[in-house]
This record gives sequence, C-alpha cells and structure tokens, in this order.
Amino acid sequence: MGWLEYNKKISKNSKGLKPVPKQPQALAVAEAPTRQDEGRETRLYEVKRRVHHCLLERLDLSQLEELDEKLRAKEIRQAISVLLEEEKEPLNMRERARLAREMEFEILGLGPLEPLLLDPAISDILVNRYNQVYVERKGRLELSEVRFQDNEHLLKIINKIVSNVGRRIDESVPMVDARLPDGSRVNAIIPPLTLDGPMLCIRRFSVQRPSLEDLIEKGSITAEIGETLKAIAVSKLNVLISGGTGAGKTTLLNILSGFIPPTERIITIEDSAELQLQQEHVCRLETRPANIEGKGEVTQRELVKNCLRMRPDRVIVGEVRGAEVIDMLTAMNTGHEGSMTTVHANAARDALLRLETMISLSGITIQEKAMRQMISSSLDVIIQLVRHSDGVRRMVALAEVTGMESGIISMQDIFVYERQGIDEHGQVLGRFVPTGVRPRFVERCRLFGAPLPEGIFVPPQRPQGRL
Repeated sequence: MGWLEYNKKISKNSKGLKPVPKQPQALAVAEAPTRQDEGRETRLYEVKRRVHHCLLERLDLSQLEELDEKLRAKEIRQAISVLLEEEKEPLNMRERARLAREMEFEILGLGPLEPLLLDPAISDILVNRYNQVYVERKGRLELSEVRFQDNEHLLKIINKIVSNVGRRIDESVPMVDARLPDGSRVNAIIPPLTLDGPMLCIRRFSVQRPSLEDLIEKGSITAEIGETLKAIAVSKLNVLISGGTGAGKTTLLNILSGFIPPTERIITIEDSAELQLQQEHVCRLETRPANIEGKGEVTQRELVKNCLRMRPDRVIVGEVRGAEVIDMLTAMNTGHEGSMTTVHANAARDALLRLETMISLSGITIQEKAMRQMISSSLDVIIQLVRHSDGVRRMVALAEVTGMESGIISMQDIFVYERQGIDEHGQVLGRFVPTGVRPRFVERCRLFGAPLPEGIFVPPQRPQGRL
C-alpha cells in the first residue's frame, strides 16, 4: 500500500495527517551511498534520519495533539510502518522493528532515554556526552549501549524535558533542575559550562515507594532501628537526615513522612519536587527560577516564610542548602514540631557544622553561642546515611541532640553501624549495634502512643553474624 493510499485511508477517521505531495522528494530521491567501512549502524542511522524527517513533514503535530493519546500513538506507528516499507535500504524484520520503536520513542517520548526509563532496576541515568551514557544498577555504575545521534539531538531531548515543567536552558541559563512526570529528578548543564557537549543526570524514583520493611530486608537498617524511626515520626520529633549524594536521604524522608498521622496538615518545600507523600492533606511548594529578564525568582527561604502563614502541622523541606536554614530552624523552634529536612554532610557532627556555616553565610549577624543554642533547641534527632562500596545504602548513626555543654552542641549516639571489612565478593561486612544509651525521647514516644521496648537499646553481649 502506497503512502497516498494510506493517507486517504486514515484521513476518514482522523485529521492528524497533512495531504501528501504527488512525489515526496524525501522518499523518491535516494540519499548518497555511505562508505562501506562506515558499517551497518551508520546506514541504519541514515534510514532513521530520512524516515524521521519525512514523518515530521507528513504529520500535522498540532492536530495530532487533539487526538486521544492511544489513537495518536496508533497513527504514528502506522505512518512509521508505511514509511519503512517504502524505504529503499533493505531492512530485515529485526531492524525494521528496532527503527520503528526508536522513532516512536523520539516523537512520543524522550528518544534514546525511553528504554532506560522503562527499566525499574536503573536508579540513575548519567549522560556525560551524546555517545557516553552510564546507568546505575544496585548501586554500581555501568556503561550503557544507549547513544544519541549528536550533541544537537541530546540538547533537543534536554529542552523537551525542561520545557514540560516551565523552565528553560540556553547560553544565558546553562544549568537547570527539573523533573519528569514520574517524579524523577533531572539536572542538565550545557556549553559553555561543559567542554564536551550537554550533560544530563536523572535520579530515578521507583513507582512503588520503598517501605520500612524494604530497608530492613536490604540491610539498610534493623527491625529495632525501624521501630525507633517510626516512633520518632509519630512523636513529632524534629529530624535532620544527613548523608552524601545518593545515600538515600530523600527515600528515608519519604518513609518517615509516611508515619505522620493523616489528621495533620503537611507542607513540603523543594527546589525540584521529589517527595512522594501518600497522605491526602499535603500542600506541595516548589521554587521558581528567574525569568529571562532576571526577575520573578522565588527562593526556598521565601517559601518557608510563606508556609508558616499556611497553618502547617508539619513542615518538610527537601534539602536545606542556604539562608532558608534560619527560617526552618525558627519553624522547628516555634511550635511546628515534627518537621523534617535533609542536608549534605559526611557525619552527624559535620551536619551541625554545615548548618552553622549556612547561617553564617546567610548575611544575618548572630553570635556563635546564640546560633548553636538555636540549632540545639530546634533539632531532636540526626540520622546519618552512607552508601557503601558494595552499593548498599545504610544508616551508620542515629544520634540524639541533647542540648549545649560548654558552648558546644552535645549529642549522643543511639545506634551505630560497626564496619568490619569486606568479603571476597566485595560485600561490606559489619553490624548494627545499640550503644547502650537510653535516649531522652523515650518518654515522649510513650506519651504519643508509640512506646519503645527498653531492650532494644541494650548492646549485644556477643558479636553478631554477617548482615
């Protein structure tokens, strides 16, 4: 069946295709033959380019957008199939199916990224340049076979992502944070800040949110620690989750927020929306970058200030990284108990130092003693997370902030992870142990209906086996 007959056939039930010229030049004229040493992949790329170009000429995308999503996809598939049949380059069934799938991804999705986004085992997608794409599976990086056509193709996909959330990226704004419809976090940076072309990083989020039981099963925590974390969330203790990049801070924040009673009003504040809270009474706020004139920016600090006028029971800030730390600590210390946030730091003590540094850089003049007093009276618990060399994310310390002593913020570890080495398979050996310290918040947990057994804080008498 020729293209003209196909166009007449589907035009009876759809208005998505333009009339076809009598002699479509893109199909009638063969491309210049490629050199023999370029290989089959180069020829397939040329076929894909020709068919894709012709398809865009034939389709009226503005009218196709008015159709139902399934009908639109069906018509595009049919059009691709007809164009491949008329292609002069001989194609076997496998190559035909591959090209059809790639062009469908290009028009309806995010091109070469679609197969990676459909793989639930992938947690990170790292595009270093158009011909080098790494993925992370089970905490380990591996080189993917996915490639883009060139830097222009990669930049086109980046623009498609950021435009969907009302943001832009160009030479005047060469860096951008965005998100995908499924909540995955996106960061892109382009020349002149990069030397080898555009770079794209996607932090995937599972459609099925991990639970506390999943963390216990994976060896990230123990059942006793999980019970303590649940009691901490229920009893409205202010929590700071600390860790490096990819340590699981947002995942744990999602899990802890799941224990907040449904009767409480939660307001979340993020640079780029990542949290996946399951409660009904959740108000989500997101920052806004400046427009092309450099105006209209809304920072996290402004959102934190505004949320305090929105009658929140809990305030959850995705990550504190600047002057908003002042308003976050003020909220924790003035009646908004049970608030939570995350920070990048290598240890629990380092997390407190980072908070002090951010306060000092905020431009607010405050004495060191008063600053530390504010931090110690605002925070109750610090949870330190680490991603170890075997790819497993573990909680390495759960510490309680107990106040001030001689001008220093005092803390006490409740649970710690004792690392013992690495086995022959590269797996980290160690064990979670309580320090024997009975936390001060035990009584508060009992008053909130989440009592903790005394025995879980007793250190073991003999070494435990491998996790």
